[in-house]
Amino acid sequence: MSAEVISQEVEVVQHPRLKEKYFQEVVPVMRHEFAYSNIMQVPRLLKVVLNIGLGEALQNPKAVEMAGNDLAAISGQRPIVNQAKKSIAAFKLRAGMSIGLSVTLRGRRMYEFLDRLFNAVLPRIRDFRGVSRTSMDGGGNYSLGLKEQITFPEIDYDKVDKVRGLEVSIVTTAGTDEEGRRLLELLGMPFARE
Repeated sequence: MSAEVISQEVEVVQHPRLKEKYFQEVVPVMRHEFAYSNIMQVPRLLKVVLNIGLGEALQNPKAVEMAGNDLAAISGQRPIVNQAKKSIAAFKLRAGMSIGLSVTLRGRRMYEFLDRLFNAVLPRIRDFRGVSRTSMDGGGNYSLGLKEQITFPEIDYDKVDKVRGLEVSIVTTAGTDEEGRRLLELLGMPFARE
């Protein structure tokens, strides 16, 4: 019996551009600058959390659906609805009411989102001079607030019912703000000049 050779197509997995940049450019520079003895000590990105607060959802129940569609288009995955934990009479808010949406991005989607954010979205903002260097939380994580979701190219301006803000939290394994800021700077985050 002769052995038959079965040809198999091997799918070539292409990593996101930002992930390749991290391993080829960022890791060697960070190891040199911070004198890490082991490659595993180099800070890396863990996740990106996108959040939209919807105080307007108390009067307009369709706001959750419309904002959810926008957030799904921006992130590439369906958002979860955040509900109030406490009742607050002054805001006419009861526990369990929908007050926001959030999405957690990890892995491939995280790298692709950050690549779009750094290179396509932030430069489209009117009078953009860079993001603040001081928005670190003390543990190497960075938070950024965007005033309009329409700066993302995935959003169709004609289908937007209302312009909403969006918060982007970038979580890293960096131990200090200096390390986290340098990691984001090397990845291409357009920080404002000092």
